[in-house]
Amino acid sequence: MDQRLKISIRLAEGRDVPELRRLIEASVLGLQAGDYSPVQLNRALEAVYGVDTQLIADGTYFVAELPKNEAPSSTEENIATNRDQRPSPCMIVGCGGWSRRKTLYGGDQFAGRADSLLDPAIDAAKIRAFFVHPKWARRGIGGMILDACESAAKTMGFHRLEMGATLTGVPFYHAKGYAELEPTEAPLGAGLSLPIVRMAKNI
Repeated sequence: MDQRLKISIRLAEGRDVPELRRLIEASVLGLQAGDYSPVQLNRALEAVYGVDTQLIADGTYFVAELPKNEAPSSTEENIATNRDQRPSPCMIVGCGGWSRRKTLYGGDQFAGRADSLLDPAIDAAKIRAFFVHPKWARRGIGGMILDACESAAKTMGFHRLEMGATLTGVPFYHAKGYAELEPTEAPLGAGLSLPIVRMAKNI
């Protein structure tokens, strides 16, 4: 973690959704272009990536905030601080969560959802929907959110975590102790798919 950044972690709220949508789009287009084509990324933003409001309702989705005075004005404008709806001295620079539901990945618009509850005694909780704004990538923000998720899942009785990691995210999760299980594909429609990797970790 960059000690110069005054990052705080809190649970996401419904009012954060517009800002989260802009953050997710910026993160996907800015950080994943080296692993996926523009066609894949744009289609993924339509069909898979997005805000999962179930995670927010469950109280298992976190945001990382930075005081606006910590960022250059151009960054503040690009992150879009939702001034009209949520005046705030902070801006969201990262997000991510965990889930006690069966859905492995995908926002509200994703067709392949399975929201039934998992059993902590036998099932792995899901690490879900991690995104960091490109201007604040590689500053330890993702690690802070992941720590919060792992701690919360463990408190709820889970002993194992799994995820569908993007190719971009695999090195990060490797560094955090996650092991690759198998490659798979997230369907995007129109004959397209997004290669991802199932990964897991015991906690």
